[in-house]
Formats: sequence, structure tokens, C-alpha cells
Amino acid sequence: MSEFKLPTEVIELPSKGLLYPEGSELAKGTLEMKYMTAKEEDILTNQSYIQKGTVLDRLMKALIISKISYDDLLIGDKNAVMVAARILGYGKDYSFSILGEDHTVDLSTLESKTLNDELFKDGKNNFEFTLPHSGNKITFKLLTHKDEQSINRELEGLKKINKDNSPELTTRLKYLITSVEGKTEIKDIREFIDNYLLARDSRALREYIKEIQPDVDLTFFPDGESTRVNIPVGVSFFWPDA
Repeated sequence: MSEFKLPTEVIELPSKGLLYPEGSELAKGTLEMKYMTAKEEDILTNQSYIQKGTVLDRLMKALIISKISYDDLLIGDKNAVMVAARILGYGKDYSFSILGEDHTVDLSTLESKTLNDELFKDGKNNFEFTLPHSGNKITFKLLTHKDEQSINRELEGLKKINKDNSPELTTRLKYLITSVEGKTEIKDIREFIDNYLLARDSRALREYIKEIQPDVDLTFFPDGESTRVNIPVGVSFFWPDA
């Protein structure tokens, strides 16, 4: 019996690989993915994965052929992989409903915001920023999939202690910020965020990160509208019947 062949595609990463360690497969700025098969559809319909919120990550891991650590993927690069997987699996046209209005977006037209080469130094995921109101100098990193998982676990733990407590913003900042005025100890960073970080500075930092972060623009203009709307992403992003 002849050997069966499974097509693959090389996907370009918005980060261009510039923020990954030298020697990492991700430093190439691309990764190879296979087309979705019926086996991957089993993942999409696995109720246990869906309830745990891990279904999309398990799907991505199954589709990526390149020898990488999925945990190391920057969030923007992971979004690019997700969009590519959807196009390879079910085509470029994605139909969905928002507030009772039906829309169809051509996913192949989504634009990637690539990393500005002038912002990175020595290929490290570390950026400098001066908080505009307090004047404190900080450094921060762009989050990876592993960071997101850590944030989610910490938030779940805090919710078990106090179900009404949901400090998502400050918790995320504690993983983003890597130093404050040269201090890199985790306890110092957390104390600064909990007690000294001005709301205006927090907002300025988040806006700056949004501006420079390599990613896929997952928004669109509805017909006749002048304001962008987020494209809904979930299990149905891959398979409406899932």
C-alpha cells in the first residue's frame, strides 16, 4: 500500500522570531503546521477539553509539526497560529452572529502587526518604559502561553479564597512587569503594583503594550459601522457544530 501524504504549510509569526532565544526553533520566525484531519475534529468535540477550557490549545498542539515548546509561544504568535489553523481546517470564510446581526469575515485578509525591530535589544523579550505620571522606570515582557496559564491558575486560586475577588488586571501586570527602578525581586514588583502603581500609569502601560505587541488584528468593521468590533473566538471559530 502506498504511503499516504498529509499536506503542511509554513506559517509566519508576527514576532518574526526576534524575541525567542537563539537556538530555539521559534527564533526562525516560522513554524510548520499540518492540515486538520478527522482526528483533530475529535479534539474539538471532546466535552472534557471544552469544559476545562483547554480544547483550542490541545488542537494547536496536535496541528503544529515544528519541534517547539507550545508554552514558549508569545500570545500574538499563538493567535496567528490559531487563525492559520482555522483557514487550513475549514477555509478562510468565518460566519458568526453579534447582537442578532450575521457577519462573514475573510480570515485571510486579517492583518498581522509585526514587531518593530528597533524596539528589541539583544533578542530578549524585555522592554523599557517610563511611567508618564509617576516617572518610575520599569521593564516589562510580552506574555507567553505559559504566562497566561500561570495567571489563570493564580486567579482561580484567589477566587477559591474569596469568590468575589477577581484582581485580573493587577495579577496580569505582576507577570508583565519585570523590574521597577532596577528592582527585580518579585516581592518588590508586587508591592509596587498593589500599593504604588497609579491608575493613569497602568492605563498608559497597557496602551503602550497594545501598540508594540506583535499580533493578529482580530477585529473588523461591520457593514455601515465606523467602529471596529472584536471577532468572537471559541470552539465555534473552528467548527460551528462543535
